[in-house]
Amino acid sequence: MGVEQLKAELTGLSTIEKLRYLANKYADRIIFSTSFGWEDQAITHLIFANDIPIKVFTLETGRLFPETYYVWNRTLEVYNKPIHAYYPKNELLQDMVNTKGPNSFYESVENRKECCYIRKIEPLKRALTGNEIWVTGIRAEQSANREDMHDLEWDEGNQLIKFHPIFDWILDDVKTFIKENNIVYNTLHDKGFPSIGCAPCTRAVQPGEDFRAGRWWWEDQNKKECGLHATEAVGVEGKKVEGE
Repeated sequence: MGVEQLKAELTGLSTIEKLRYLANKYADRIIFSTSFGWEDQAITHLIFANDIPIKVFTLETGRLFPETYYVWNRTLEVYNKPIHAYYPKNELLQDMVNTKGPNSFYESVENRKECCYIRKIEPLKRALTGNEIWVTGIRAEQSANREDMHDLEWDEGNQLIKFHPIFDWILDDVKTFIKENNIVYNTLHDKGFPSIGCAPCTRAVQPGEDFRAGRWWWEDQNKKECGLHATEAVGVEGKKVEGE
């Protein structure tokens, strides 16, 4: 089915109705990725609290903040529903660390993209295999290159449709939803971390800085995406590869 036709079918539905519609239409072929940030916790609540049959998973990179593990565990306790973890392949991770050390990502963009590929992108591809809909926590205001996106789009690299259920929400909408529903969230958000990834690659954002300034802060601003949401396929060192 084309994206435009699916958009038409979802027109007029609420966020919960859209999630339920997609879950029924693509039974056992729809999946949601969470990194336990504000947006993802809001969507997890929508899915779990309403018993919507969407598989929830996370990428366990091995370098997450202690606060992230706390939110992960509390979410399991609150909803008593599974969150599936996908890990990096041992061989790839061992080869990289043995060859370049544990913090090679600071040394070059190429090294950082290689680390992102091994810890995040390759596990993501395994998680997405066999699915037709990928639900994400992307919002339009998060970064400039996302303003031209839509809540429903075709992902050429992963050959599936991506759905961003809270795409049009602003940050205040997310915070209000979390407060009203008493949803557990990462306390790093209260300390200046709007976007939380791996601990070595994330810092607090200073007043006036861009939303994603705290991610890979030592790099050029234009190279801030890790590749998880690239529209093209990504190769072994994090480089975009046409037609892979």
